[in-house]
Amino acid sequence: MSTFSLKLPESLLLRLEQESRARRLTKSAVVRAALERELELAKSACATSCYDLARDLAGSVRKKLPKDLATHSKYMEGFGR
Repeated sequence: MSTFSLKLPESLLLRLEQESRARRLTKSAVVRAALERELELAKSACATSCYDLARDLAGSVRKKLPKDLATHSKYMEGFGR
């Protein structure tokens, strides 16, 4: 295992020490676990697309809308103002 140095504000170091005592783990083990959780969350957040989040809404509009709604200048007038 490699060594890595880290500077922490006193308040965060105090919380780390309290957590390591409560869990009966080394400070390094607590930091590794927290870092692994954070990186896993970031990885899963990046893997989720906008479509994945709104999949249940896709195709839910039943009204007849113009096919060129997003490109026709008539419908885009005043958009973004």
